[in-house]
Amino acid sequence: MSDMANTNCRHFSGYKPCNKSEQCDQTCAHFDTPKTSILLVHLGALGAVVRTTSLLKAIKRKYPGAMITWVTDAPAHHLLKNHPGIDRVLTTSESDLLQLGALEFEVALVIDKSLKACGVLRRTTVDQVLGFVANPLNGAILPATPAAEELWQLGLDNHQKFFVNKKPETQLMVEALELGPYQRDPYWLPLTSQEEGQRLARRQEWLGTKSFIIGLNTGCSNVIAHKKLTVDYHRLLIEQLLKTYPEARIVLLGGPEDTQRNRDIAAGLSVIDTPTQSGLRDGLVSVAACDLVITGDSLGMHMAISQSKQVIAWFGPTCAHEIDLYGRGAAILTKSPCSPCWKRTCEKSIMCYDQVSLEEIVHAVESCRTNSLSGGLTALHSAVETLSRDLA
Repeated sequence: MSDMANTNCRHFSGYKPCNKSEQCDQTCAHFDTPKTSILLVHLGALGAVVRTTSLLKAIKRKYPGAMITWVTDAPAHHLLKNHPGIDRVLTTSESDLLQLGALEFEVALVIDKSLKACGVLRRTTVDQVLGFVANPLNGAILPATPAAEELWQLGLDNHQKFFVNKKPETQLMVEALELGPYQRDPYWLPLTSQEEGQRLARRQEWLGTKSFIIGLNTGCSNVIAHKKLTVDYHRLLIEQLLKTYPEARIVLLGGPEDTQRNRDIAAGLSVIDTPTQSGLRDGLVSVAACDLVITGDSLGMHMAISQSKQVIAWFGPTCAHEIDLYGRGAAILTKSPCSPCWKRTCEKSIMCYDQVSLEEIVHAVESCRTNSLSGGLTALHSAVETLSRDLA
């Protein structure tokens, strides 16, 4: 190492080698001086955090060479670890907020409309805030700039949110944060090389003699618990899928809260009940091993979108138009006349999840499978062309 290390490099910590080069100066091939310090505050929910990865490319376009620090709530930080587009991931734990206090930022992008997210700003120094701020007198959440007023107003007006707005949340965020013209950037949540190996091994194990894999994401968070179908409905759906697509392997996906539920769903049926307590990244690998995923509006849906899967998503209490499937899949809407409502509890005798068409879901699998095969052939053709150019 040279006598004086170049301390302006993105990878320099000051207390240990970065392990990218033995020469810590501008001759290093990995030397990179950050141009702008960006603080991104998005604490939750988990699915929304996955969706927010779609902003990273837009941030880098507007702020070339930006050094990005993302503050989120645990356990969302596990989803973001080792991300190639994020320089530092911190949680709202006191030890992480102490680290935040040692940093200064030119721009803060606050996505959550919450006092907690706005309070994160008080633990550091920021020159400019985009997105949302809090009125220090009464704690009311306000748009930081006029650009955020549309997204802010949608939270205050159910009619506008449910029936007038047609923009996906990804577009609303880009506009609210003043990240330039909306370019419909996809979610950006790549697997590591080790996880990619696990995905391939898992896929091969599950596939066996079958020709494609249907992932059935059975759960959701408890915030709006009726975004998930009943155990009996899932069993009926599985029976119909097995009858209609005997060449398909069906795997159950979910988190720790779905463990017993998935066992009940799987009982006596020819399905694979995947591990549900191995962590968020392991769940992401399982989703990535599938060809298409059937799901409610949940973390599993956002994971499937992030892995460019074909997605059949059903919607009851939430708004289908806020979710961009990027042309890969279908949105199945409940027939319930009171949908959407965004209510956390409901006392109706016939719930919105009882009014989701099983036939529509089963029929959508065929078109999704066709699109998946077509997309796979296109990707293979592109890879062959790239390899041919490289060899030439």
